[in-house]
Amino acid sequence: MHVGRFRLGMRTFKTALSVVLCVLLFHVLGRDNPLIATITAVVSLRQDMTSTVSIGKERILGNTVGSIAAMIYLLVQHFLPQTLFLQLILLPVLVALVIIFLDGIDNNSGIITGIATFILITLSTPQGESVIVALDRIVDTFIGVGVAIFLNTILRPPEIEKEKEIESDLTELKGKEQDLQETLAKVHEKIKDKKDEK
Repeated sequence: MHVGRFRLGMRTFKTALSVVLCVLLFHVLGRDNPLIATITAVVSLRQDMTSTVSIGKERILGNTVGSIAAMIYLLVQHFLPQTLFLQLILLPVLVALVIIFLDGIDNNSGIITGIATFILITLSTPQGESVIVALDRIVDTFIGVGVAIFLNTILRPPEIEKEKEIESDLTELKGKEQDLQETLAKVHEKIKDKKDEK
């Protein structure tokens, strides 16, 4: 549906619907706050099932690693309640470890999610609260990814929209290819200049 330059496509509809489903699901299940689930559903929802599942796995892994780091932080905080010290020393150390670990297992797209989950849990959990909060965040992530996969299963885009998305992806890839060609030409030029200097 188009109104001037603005359009309501299938992906926009599914994204909005994913928020509604997460909020309703949390209400029905009596869960506390659908924040993580709705964000995960929105971020995981892609134009096709393959992309959604791939992104969903990366988000789950990133959130799980971030939640585990948050559990470590909360355990240390329980025994060492100097909040400022922990925030200045342990918080950045664990952020670095989350990045190093996720990069090491080649899950770079899960890094931001992992760090965001870690920081959200550690800085929003009142001191003395249970580590169960971190486990709840992992469950929330699974719910969000599940909603995204469910919507992509039942609401498949029409063929025309698929073609438009493929054309858009192809245009984007051509632009990236051109950027790479330009970068490669610059590298070759620098190599040539270095050889000429010798």
